[in-house]
Amino acid sequence: MSEQEQNQRENIIKLLSEKSVMKQDVYSNTIAVFNEFKSVLKEKADDLSLEISKRDKRVNISYKDLSLQSMQLKVAGDVLDFEMHSNVFEFDRSHAMFKTSYVKSHPYNSYCGIIGVYNFLADSYKYNRLNDLGYLIARIFINREKKFFIETRTQIGYKYSNFSAQPITKEQLTDVVNELILYSITFDLYTPPYDAVRQVTVMEMQEKSSSAALRTGKRLGYMGSGGTGSHFDDEVNL
Repeated sequence: MSEQEQNQRENIIKLLSEKSVMKQDVYSNTIAVFNEFKSVLKEKADDLSLEISKRDKRVNISYKDLSLQSMQLKVAGDVLDFEMHSNVFEFDRSHAMFKTSYVKSHPYNSYCGIIGVYNFLADSYKYNRLNDLGYLIARIFINREKKFFIETRTQIGYKYSNFSAQPITKEQLTDVVNELILYSITFDLYTPPYDAVRQVTVMEMQEKSSSAALRTGKRLGYMGSGGTGSHFDDEVNL
């Protein structure tokens, strides 16, 4: 084996034993946090469902486990969809985290797994309205030390905008879930401007009978397949 080949081999082994192992740690932590979220969501659904049923049985709260990397919490007319990505991500060097002492102390601290939380209308699933829009309302990032931060436009943004000092706790996960529920309930469905929906084709009306062309989102209101609505980019384009 030549000296060059030996150096290459050593570099490969070094990267595998350090960087690849680090990514496995990140992935394992992300799975662990996702499963902890599952436990919190189940408890939250049971608690809220029991309490609200005493006041009005028409209001439904439920939890649904979709897969190892996907779950939903239905809260009345809203669905919070939690999705865990299977990959580990690094940030662009312009990201603010690279200015922190935590990341400067060890560059591997910046690698993260991602859990995305989306807000959909419950009726979008109930009536199989495949054109309906959901909105990304939070992205939770977890690193190799199980520390986390959140990108969001909700009220929890100011509390969790930087990596936590300690590994994520159940109390913090519960706080996050509570704030996401509050946000989804108060984030209302807007009716579109009259002029945006005053014209409709025969085809659209026929298609609407099956709900297939009735595109709905909280910042779209309702419209035909050829309509246009207000954009949500300024709200949650994270």
